[in-house]
Amino acid sequence: MIRLLSLFLLVTTPIFAQIQHNEFTHDDTLRGSITPERVWWDLTFYHLTVRVQPADSTLSGSTEIRYRVLKQAQTMQVDLQRPLQVLRVEQDGKPLVVRQDGNAYFITLIKPQKTGQTEAITVHYAGKPRVAKRPPWDGGLVWSRDKSGNWFIATACQGLGASAWWPCKDHMYDEPDSMAISVTVPEDLTDVSNGRLRRVTTNSDHTRTFDWYVVNPINNYGVNLNIGRYQHWSETYKGEKGPLALNFYALPEHLDSAKMQFRQVPKMLKAFEYWFGPYPFYEDGYKLVEAPYLGMEHQSSVTYGNHFRNGYLGRDLSRTGWGLLWDFIIVHESGHEWFANNITYKDVADMWIHESFTNYSECLFTEYYYGKEAGAQYVIGCRALIRNDRPIIGTYNVNHEGSSDMYYKGGNMLHTIRQLVGDDSRWRQLLRGLNKTFYHQTVTSDQIERYMSKETGLILKPVFDQYLRDVRIPMLEYRLVAGGLQYRWTNCFSDFDMPVRVCVGESGPYYQLQPTAQWKILPVKNETALTIDANYYALSKLVR
Repeated sequence: MIRLLSLFLLVTTPIFAQIQHNEFTHDDTLRGSITPERVWWDLTFYHLTVRVQPADSTLSGSTEIRYRVLKQAQTMQVDLQRPLQVLRVEQDGKPLVVRQDGNAYFITLIKPQKTGQTEAITVHYAGKPRVAKRPPWDGGLVWSRDKSGNWFIATACQGLGASAWWPCKDHMYDEPDSMAISVTVPEDLTDVSNGRLRRVTTNSDHTRTFDWYVVNPINNYGVNLNIGRYQHWSETYKGEKGPLALNFYALPEHLDSAKMQFRQVPKMLKAFEYWFGPYPFYEDGYKLVEAPYLGMEHQSSVTYGNHFRNGYLGRDLSRTGWGLLWDFIIVHESGHEWFANNITYKDVADMWIHESFTNYSECLFTEYYYGKEAGAQYVIGCRALIRNDRPIIGTYNVNHEGSSDMYYKGGNMLHTIRQLVGDDSRWRQLLRGLNKTFYHQTVTSDQIERYMSKETGLILKPVFDQYLRDVRIPMLEYRLVAGGLQYRWTNCFSDFDMPVRVCVGESGPYYQLQPTAQWKILPVKNETALTIDANYYALSKLVR
């Protein structure tokens, strides 16, 4: 997912002046925490069956939920957001008692739930789902029409949650091992969802049912509907793991433009398989699907609405020119297949795992095709979009994400860490190692931070704390003294001790410093200026 921010100047306001106090509700806790009614069962499979009725903007259907019992309990939480309603819940054909608490439904199970057994319930539901106000950021269902007046419908629900349109265990920590998706639409329309299409059934009531199947684990918000009068074409990409099926869907009025613009997909795959390792979902294929909003990283079904133009709606976010050489949505949203869909946060408070790495994927794509300096210029150029308004990591257990700085500041944090590693081959292996070690897993920020520290051999905790948990940009203060230049870190945590490369004088020489919060001295003569290498996201200031 991507957000476009207004341009802000870099700020260094102390953290205590930037903290925003949030009021969290009971609904937030039920949505964002691993409640006792969630923790005892392990999700293994969904079969979502849904009928989409554009005439009255309603959905109706059911979710079969299969699960493995981890410990004995008799009450289960399933989520479905108002105004949709659960109609009934069954296990082994028997109706169950259901208690609603806001957007959570607590189901009393009759059958004894024995540890180690696999069981299933079916949740039937119906109603008018929330209509997206500004997708994909303020999501829900998008009910729109194409230029010919035909229905053009889609879902977008990151942050809001998949329970905005179907009943599920709506917490990111638990994913099904596989999923079936059966979507019934008017017979003149096509549904495109996740995974591979198994069959299309023509029904007697002038509808068609599209049966899709996902063989890999999938996060809730990655599940999607895309409904329209699509034109379809396909090709095969020869990737690291062999042939990868590529399928493309666009509206008839955009077919020629889409066929031209979507040629960038193989280029994207080549660059990202180099940096991150094999595409994580060969078994499910890759799809790029035109949607009535900007785009989203739906797993194996990436949605696209960038008007078939390079850049972000024709603009270069970095203002360097490099961002106009490729289609932002194809690159960014597809990058999420590695960081979001393969490696997925357990709690949305750690959303930087998705967005910081994927923001940096834009830099890496640029570097792959246009050179290392071009990639660096791109990521550094995006610093103008950093707000430094609140910490990147949000509040845990209440479905609360951190600052949108998780994009551009997070990408620049990773670029800074790359300088600390100091070896591009090791950096590439680190990125590939992340996708191999945490393959198809949900993770915490702590896991990623510890892995990167271990694999680099660097003590990175002060760096992660400073950039993820504080809003201040580290400031390297320096002053002229007898015997050279004194320097120290300020505007940061007291234990911040990140090494940094600096230029002394107007054109050098360069030095690798090891600053701390205490003054140190660099023995140089007749030099009055010190500048931090632009590849490090930090500032410098002369003090008297």
